[in-house]
Amino acid sequence: MSTNTDPPATPTDDVIGTGIPKQTTAATTGAAQSQSTEISHKTNNLQRIAQKKMLVRSFPRNKKLEKLAVYSTCKSEGCKCNGWKNPNPPTQPGATDPIPPVVSLTDPCKSCRHSLGAHVSHLDNTDEEELNRLLRIVVDVENLFVCVHREEDAEAKQVYFYLFKLLRKCISNMSTPSIEGSLGTPPFEKPSIAKGVTNFVAYKFGTLAQKEWQTMYDLAKMFLHCLNHWKLWPPASRGQQVDEKDENDYKLNYTRWLCFCHVPVFCDSLPRFDTTLIFGRTLLRSVFQTMRRQLLDKFRAEKDKMPPDKKTLVLTHFPRFLTMLEQEVYGSSSPIWDPEFVQNSSNMPSLASTVSPSGAAGVSGLSRFTSTTVGTDAYGALNISPGLLSSGRRSSRSQEAAEKRKADEAGLSDGAKRPRIDGDIPKELLEEVVADMTTEAEGDGTMLGPETLCPTNAARDEQARQEEKDGKIDFHIINNSLSHRPTNQVFIWLIEVQNLFSHQLPRMPKEYITRLVFDPKHKCLVLVKHNHVIGGICFRMFPTQCFTEIVFCAVTSSEQVKGYGTTLMNHLKDYHLIHNITHFLTFADEFATGYFKKQGFSKDIKLPRSQYLGYIKDYEGATLMGCELCPRINYTDFSRVIRKQKEIIKRLAARKSLETEKVYSGITLFKEGVKLPIPLESIPGLIESGWKPPIKKEKENQIDLDQLYNQLRTILQQVKSHASAWPFLKPVDKSEAPDYYDHIRFPMDLRTMGERLKNKYYVHKSLFVADMNRIVTNCRSYNEPDTEYYKCANTIEKYYITKMKEAGLMDK
Repeated sequence: MSTNTDPPATPTDDVIGTGIPKQTTAATTGAAQSQSTEISHKTNNLQRIAQKKMLVRSFPRNKKLEKLAVYSTCKSEGCKCNGWKNPNPPTQPGATDPIPPVVSLTDPCKSCRHSLGAHVSHLDNTDEEELNRLLRIVVDVENLFVCVHREEDAEAKQVYFYLFKLLRKCISNMSTPSIEGSLGTPPFEKPSIAKGVTNFVAYKFGTLAQKEWQTMYDLAKMFLHCLNHWKLWPPASRGQQVDEKDENDYKLNYTRWLCFCHVPVFCDSLPRFDTTLIFGRTLLRSVFQTMRRQLLDKFRAEKDKMPPDKKTLVLTHFPRFLTMLEQEVYGSSSPIWDPEFVQNSSNMPSLASTVSPSGAAGVSGLSRFTSTTVGTDAYGALNISPGLLSSGRRSSRSQEAAEKRKADEAGLSDGAKRPRIDGDIPKELLEEVVADMTTEAEGDGTMLGPETLCPTNAARDEQARQEEKDGKIDFHIINNSLSHRPTNQVFIWLIEVQNLFSHQLPRMPKEYITRLVFDPKHKCLVLVKHNHVIGGICFRMFPTQCFTEIVFCAVTSSEQVKGYGTTLMNHLKDYHLIHNITHFLTFADEFATGYFKKQGFSKDIKLPRSQYLGYIKDYEGATLMGCELCPRINYTDFSRVIRKQKEIIKRLAARKSLETEKVYSGITLFKEGVKLPIPLESIPGLIESGWKPPIKKEKENQIDLDQLYNQLRTILQQVKSHASAWPFLKPVDKSEAPDYYDHIRFPMDLRTMGERLKNKYYVHKSLFVADMNRIVTNCRSYNEPDTEYYKCANTIEKYYITKMKEAGLMDK
């Protein structure tokens, strides 16, 4: 192909090349120092390409037609010329004049001798905007032409050539570029990498305090940003792979990455996607270990240039984060890759302060981790979240948003936030007590825990918890599979747990145990010690029925009375809360009922009989027991939390006792005999100790139900007619906000309130107020403070409160 214009902008290998990355082996200090040069080249090349596209946009129309004629077939009858060629190309194009001389539409083609106008006759009635779009594609074609000639890797060269021909065809046909064929269409795997990392943060760190959770959140954002800007190495540079399937998968994913992620960076006429949004676990497994090593080496090489807060984040927390993520990436049964994974939002700290607003009523779980800006370096500029580091650095925008949110939350109605009880313990006092406990624990050189607080009455699972923390034992969810071959280790554990159940449950037929343990529909939670199974629970989940059947549960006889059984059950409960299942059912024999009662099971089944009848296996002579899980409890840490709460209460009581300690003289009430009843307030010292006489509530005026119905109906109609009520008129459409019902457990809307009103549900005004508050609270918890939805919620709240006061249903 020859052109009659100045040579195309020539992006360097850092922009368009796909050769072996400079960091193929462990990154050296020199390679780290050269990174800034590579970034500068990349930025300059992208700027030159953008400038070239602006330049061609400014060409006169005849010059634009001349450039497009190069890629347009001759329209003369019988001519097969595929593009106009200048018979007098400039000797040094672009050397002195940024725009070469414009040729005439009558100038002949060097190949077919037909005029230039014969090649562009189809563009006679085309407007300027369409010409500019085609010219942008022309610039991309010229860049791809350079790529084809410079690329050394055969597979990448083939991809560039395919895209080159695709864009040329689009110019000729005046169509929009679209990559079709065997590559498929994005996303290529579900869940995506971004969704998997989102699930990982929720699964591993959802129960942490806000500050610690925020650290993990920022590390997740940094990891995804790095992966989105990571340059994959060609398949040929990876060497011979042991697994042929893995090698073929990587070749396919590498081609997809070139077409949908890499090339569109400098050829913006092609649709561009983020790597983490269209690829899944398969690609992540292929690149994770090498990427992890190179990232950490780069950060260590540049540690002297980092500010202290960033250095702590990437050198202390990031390696631990990557290690934990690696276990989930390569683990055989990690729940974070389950397409039906549901994060337990009640245990999660709020993300509202860190999520950027969206055009819909809320944002999806994926967009929380999708960076909307590109950092200045190859691995992303870290945006340290508010409250993450002790230095307390915060941008002015985030500071204003936080202050605005605090102001809005201060205006919430009493029903929408935790009520403040008169005489409740001040928050400052609680913090002081906890600080004292922590200081004492650090002074003893021990961690604050049950051993420190009350070692003689440690919880049943405390020993097992400590062993798990020390790495002596670990827990795994395993199961057989027909879709893929489990690892040899999983098979060994399945056999060991099958032998364990057969030995500990002698009345169960061995063939029956084997069939259920190896059934793909059943899973096993196994307790592994010294790489051997010493305990396990076999269970089957019924997500559609919202319960799980526990089939077998046993701990080897030599390891009993150590709290392993309790710890196993606690891990199983937390696993099911992640999957949004809140009921356990099991048939227990006379030897197992005691254990299940200790774990919260009872004969009083909370689940409707129709929900489990025909699903659960029935055993003769066994007792059906059930357990309902509370989504707000972290069961593996429950005993520790309760122990700490008890210690706090004891210390608060001791402080109160010191404040009110006083010896009083004897009571003189009985010198003249006993006169009943004795007024409590007459007992000396009782009031001083903090006791308050009960408040005699005035009997509320009983409002006739019909009168209440008419008042509430009028108020509800007025609220519906308000201009700001449009987001709340009907339930939220799942197609508009797919993850809304994952975060909002108790949705409410004005249509539902209208139906409740017709059904005489509101027998008291407090029920009506509770539903209105729920609408407002749900909106505020799901949306950012600066969104239209949030503002509508504020307006509607003030409006309905005013109407309630006018009707005399609220105190003015």
